[in-house]
Amino acid sequence: MIGTYVGFVSGDDRLHGFLDAIMHDQLGVRVDHPAFRAFRLTGSNEVYGYEEKFTGTRVICKFYGTKYGWDRDRAARTASREYDSLHRLREYNLVGSPHHVIRPLGVDRDTNGVLAVEYYDGEQFSQAIRRCTQNGDDAHLYWRLKALAFFLATLHNRTANGSTVDFSIDGRYFESLIEGMRRQNRIGNWDADELLWLRDLWLERPRMWCDRQVWLHGDATPANFLFGNGLDVAAIDLERMTRGDRMFDVGRVTGELQHAFMSATGDHRRAEPFIGHFLWEYARHFPDQCSTFESITSRLPFYMGLNLLRVARNDYIADGYRGRLFAQAKRLLHAR
Repeated sequence: MIGTYVGFVSGDDRLHGFLDAIMHDQLGVRVDHPAFRAFRLTGSNEVYGYEEKFTGTRVICKFYGTKYGWDRDRAARTASREYDSLHRLREYNLVGSPHHVIRPLGVDRDTNGVLAVEYYDGEQFSQAIRRCTQNGDDAHLYWRLKALAFFLATLHNRTANGSTVDFSIDGRYFESLIEGMRRQNRIGNWDADELLWLRDLWLERPRMWCDRQVWLHGDATPANFLFGNGLDVAAIDLERMTRGDRMFDVGRVTGELQHAFMSATGDHRRAEPFIGHFLWEYARHFPDQCSTFESITSRLPFYMGLNLLRVARNDYIADGYRGRLFAQAKRLLHAR
């Protein structure tokens, strides 16, 4: 299991009983005296992997209690919401090969607001990107992008409804990012005002309001997709799943690609062949590939710019690189 080994779960720990019940009731694993190795994983919440010593059975647990200051009710609501979101998407036959949404296994309010999900042995999207930016393995990243485009197109097409998107929601999110950075002195007033002016221009464009709502992953970052064999893709971390414009997910993926190449190579243009490939593969899964490609590329600059601004707000971003992110976001948002 990828992660840092931190020891065994004590037999008198409430978590031990929770894991034992998950193994027995959900996974059909029966061990008289189970022992669970714990591994600290990387994630936005406290995420651990647990491996039963005698059978090798693995489970992933996300703990929401610490994130919410030990507000057990809020942590439990968040864990339960993600549990329900995972179940909801799996009802659209996103189970198994090639499209898989990770299986939720259980929630326990009193164990630090824990959500247990199945372990999926796959390559993170972030690893595929690094193979390209660090080792020059372009072909591998192209293949992974083909698989991811297939997954997202399937997710979006199966979950589309008759309601049109409300682009003002994404416009307000854009404003919240800008105003948050303004309050933290991470962006000057001149840049903030220019970006908000550009946002207003996008709000006036009819094409931004015409698509149908879909279920969004909501946090389509490189850490939240795992690749198996062939075109197999598994989605994890649906804490932010919501209905909205498919371009929110598509723009998150392409924005993250551009950020990865900007930070690794210093050249945002290095990402362009991969972005174009991903968009063309996404459009392939619609009746008219060319018109779909034209539609999504006309809306993409707003969502890519939005994602670069989302990255720029983070504490770990150096001021110099933050300025480059602002500059590239502006270039994108100036598109007509």
